[in-house]
Amino acid sequence: MLELTFEEGTVRITGDVPADLPGVATDSRSKSARAPAYRYADLRAALDDRGLDYADRVLDTAPVDLSTTYELREYQRAALDSWRGADDRGCLELPTGSGKTVIGIAAMVALGTPTLVVVPTIDLLEQWQRELETEFQRPIGRLGGGEQRVEAVTVATYDSAYLRADELGDRFGLVVFDEVHHLGGEGYRDIARLLAAPARLGLTATFERPDDAHEVVEELVGPLVQSVAVDDLAGEHLADYDIKRIAVELTDDERERYEEHQGTFTDYLKRSNISLRSGSDYQELVKRSGTDPKAREALLAKQRAREVMMNAQRKVERLADILERHRGDRVIVFTAYTDLVYRLSERFLLPAITHETGAAERREILDRFRDGTYSRVVTANVLDEGVDVPDANVAVVLSGSGSEREFTQRLGRILRPKSDGSRALLYELVTEETAEERVARRRR
Repeated sequence: MLELTFEEGTVRITGDVPADLPGVATDSRSKSARAPAYRYADLRAALDDRGLDYADRVLDTAPVDLSTTYELREYQRAALDSWRGADDRGCLELPTGSGKTVIGIAAMVALGTPTLVVVPTIDLLEQWQRELETEFQRPIGRLGGGEQRVEAVTVATYDSAYLRADELGDRFGLVVFDEVHHLGGEGYRDIARLLAAPARLGLTATFERPDDAHEVVEELVGPLVQSVAVDDLAGEHLADYDIKRIAVELTDDERERYEEHQGTFTDYLKRSNISLRSGSDYQELVKRSGTDPKAREALLAKQRAREVMMNAQRKVERLADILERHRGDRVIVFTAYTDLVYRLSERFLLPAITHETGAAERREILDRFRDGTYSRVVTANVLDEGVDVPDANVAVVLSGSGSEREFTQRLGRILRPKSDGSRALLYELVTEETAEERVARRRR
């Protein structure tokens, strides 16, 4: 009889192994066959389809009795049902603030199996841990932030899970990847490959990646089985919202500097007969800059032009008008540059959060924003995802990457329903006659 066991991120198969099993390769060293652990469910299905007897000793798990007081909203129930109908595998795309965590909890309760939740940041690690401890009234394991404790339900950062997946791959029947788009990164993919968990749930506000790495996520976790757009929930489950785009002009000095730097970049592309049609084309240019000084000069000029247009002085002047207009509102200001965050913080006396802000200081700022001590905050990318941001009703985007994911995450920060039923408002400040106009169109 065939025997299946877990060994260091693989499923080992001993006995008379049939040919053409999914993902299986012969291991001459151990005179057995192996498959990557993530192929465990496919392997079982193939053996069952062929009517073959086998001893399954892959998972070292026992049932877990979990319950929840949450009642799923209609769209949450539909998302969970779609996932369950796909053999408990796949990804769900829902807006920020729509309760993806609640769906994850419902999946854990439905399956009643040991579960590993994988998250990108310490903030999310702590949020999930608190939520699960409150809901399940049991110890919750934690891998990350200085702790390494495994329980039947455990939360781990992507970094910690990456380091321990081959060791813990047989301990969980369900793995939940929060912000699952991160799994498309080269190193993090191994987390999913080394875990045998047959049930896999990916949660995200934006599934597709510009580098097409979501195709890898589909292979390792499952396809996108349900997608809910912001507009599907606005007005009932999320706040209605408006987006206002404000165009500003560069000053004469900024225009001169912008055209000089942008010209250096475009001239190099013309001389070198290079067309930038995709992210991969740009990556090729980056590689070329390692050996071609002119390519490096062109990239540096592109970066300087970007800084000029994104940090335009008249954006700051319009921000002053917006802050004055919304004196009674809760405002988050987003930028792409840390230096600008500190300039705005000093000029407008705004609490600032950047990647340089310590965890304790960041928590204090957000707590004061939550209790109303602060009514506005300025940040550079840090609050885009992975942080529990208190309710706000106005967002100002001074600059950003242009990615749909970033725009969706920032919009989501103001979409939690308001007690008075008021609409949320997002401002985009865009410099005219620059590449930022195209960036803004992509954002939308």
